[in-house]
Amino acid sequence: MDLAALSSGLDTFWILITGALVFFMQAGFALVEAGFTRSKNTTNILFKNLMDFCIGTIVFWLVGYGIMFGSGTGFFGAFEPFSEINHAPAGIPNLAFFFFQLVFAATAATIVSGAMAERTKFSSYLIYSAFISVIIYPVSGHWVWGGGWLASMGFHDFAGSTVVHSVGGWLSLVGAAVLGPRIGKYKNGKANAIPGHNLLIGTLGVFLLWLGWFGFNPGSTLSLSNPELVARIFVTTNAAAAAGGCATLAFTWIKYGKPGLSMTLNGVLAGLVAITAGCDTVTPEGAILIGLMSGILVVLSVEFFDRVVKIDDPVGAISVHGINGVFGTLMVGFFAKENGLTGLFYGGGTDLVVTQLIGIGAVAAWSIACGLVLFFGLKYTIGIRVSKKEEENGLDYYEHGESAYN
Repeated sequence: MDLAALSSGLDTFWILITGALVFFMQAGFALVEAGFTRSKNTTNILFKNLMDFCIGTIVFWLVGYGIMFGSGTGFFGAFEPFSEINHAPAGIPNLAFFFFQLVFAATAATIVSGAMAERTKFSSYLIYSAFISVIIYPVSGHWVWGGGWLASMGFHDFAGSTVVHSVGGWLSLVGAAVLGPRIGKYKNGKANAIPGHNLLIGTLGVFLLWLGWFGFNPGSTLSLSNPELVARIFVTTNAAAAAGGCATLAFTWIKYGKPGLSMTLNGVLAGLVAITAGCDTVTPEGAILIGLMSGILVVLSVEFFDRVVKIDDPVGAISVHGINGVFGTLMVGFFAKENGLTGLFYGGGTDLVVTQLIGIGAVAAWSIACGLVLFFGLKYTIGIRVSKKEEENGLDYYEHGESAYN
């Protein structure tokens, strides 16, 4: 075997094995969402996470991949069905690159499930999950990763704080707002806590997501040719997660008098989401600072949406993925130091900050606009919310006829 073939084989193995780690994040999302909600809806939640990937695989293969990476315009790719046209980097088979991109698309879709848990029609969920993978995610993804207009501006989102997580977060915000809060969530204008039924599986889910992030971020190098870069991404990813958990622990302990596990779990996830955009370009010290800030931000954001805006998000998806996706993308403009980028704190000026803001705003506007059309369209056609009786007695029985706990 010659050197080029060996290099290609190693890079292909790397992209497939890290893609498999990202796929396993579906299990993490399923456990987090199930653990943070009530037992009567567990089957429904697990089923939705399963179908996210099943449906996403088909529609992204048929349409989404071409729209995201096809050689159309700066705003829209091309209709290239069945993923047959090669968009992979040199030395990597097209199907390997397709699989890696597929698991990212599925992640964007599954984020929305948690924010709309415990009161959404299963049939409506399947429809909007498909739309996310077939058009919403691929279009904005084309702008950044498919050679589109944001890429040409120099917008930097290495592994998807904006491309994946903020898209899921903005759609979660719109979906939860259109859907309305769960019965009993708000009484006399005040938020009423509805505890999840199993912090054990919720915690396990966070550990699985943390593990999967070591595929999500380092795998986005698409190559093992730069081991220094791969190693940095492992370290910055882990540092931000750990710092996010520590910051949330300390902040909630001071604020509420007791440390809370469920919020601290979201602090870890907030750190992971925030570092995803700049994991390749920040230092470990910068990653810790970003993680510390995100761990505090997620608490403030959850309280804001829960108590001020009164949008019911059972798992905190809006705050974890939306708000911290935006925050992490913006922080690239300040903390970038390595891999050819220089942020404001290292003498790089404000140009990168402005570019990051433009990208954040554009993707937010696209996601929110699509969400309004999609969710209101479903609401006024087939309906998006289950009946009062179904919600009170649990979706497992009425939607599926089987319980997760027999």
